Amino acid sequence: MSLYRDEGVVLRTWKLGEADRIVVLCTRGRGKVRAVAKGVRKTKSKFGSRLEPTSHVALQLYEGRELDIVTQAETIDNLAPLRDDLDRLTRATVLLEAVDAMAQERHTDAHLYTMLVGALRTLAARDHPLVVPAFFLKLLAHEGFQPRVDCCAVCEDEEVPLVAFDVDEGGLLCRDHRRGVAVTEPAVQLLRLVLGGRLGEALNAPADGTTHEVETLATRALEHHLERRLRAVLLLPHT
Repeated sequence: MSLYRDEGVVLRTWKLGEADRIVVLCTRGRGKVRAVAKGVRKTKSKFGSRLEPTSHVALQLYEGRELDIVTQAETIDNLAPLRDDLDRLTRATVLLEAVDAMAQERHTDAHLYTMLVGALRTLAARDHPLVVPAFFLKLLAHEGFQPRVDCCAVCEDEEVPLVAFDVDEGGLLCRDHRRGVAVTEPAVQLLRLVLGGRLGEALNAPADGTTHEVETLATRALEHHLERRLRAVLLLPHT
């Protein structure tokens, strides 16, 4: 077995035997990796607490045929606010589930890893309900499925009011082509801020019904792309 180093975020874990744990990681260099952390459930384990969901760690692993083996783990970011606050932890769990569903095993995607780390750091610094839907929209854009929000997704007219959102059509729609769900003008503007690279400005807006509207639209779009429901979304606190 070859030894390698990488850095990653723990997406989820489950118990293996009496003392071990299987860890699923989103890594910078190798995409999604499944690994065994031996003995981490023992009270004397040196790095068991560093391999919990949301942990951002530098790792040393042995490459295995099906499961790699973690031999070292050192904390990169202390994202304590994510674990100390229930709302933040819930939002972080949604981010982890979305990446787990999207990432491919052993398929390098450094941008996805960077996106996830950035979203977790933002959430740790600022518990805003827009962080999750903004991440969903950015995730869709990264996969080449960015919703059209600058014009009608059917006629591509940029001058007409956009009044509906449909996942099958791939974005916002004008009155002549409306289907799917109705959208408000404030939601249209918020979508444009997020997808137009102005997330910081969007996060300065107060959390209100528009934020929840965009959250619903972004969740629907991502779940449509994944062809599955995200279980953790049901636990999200709403504005």
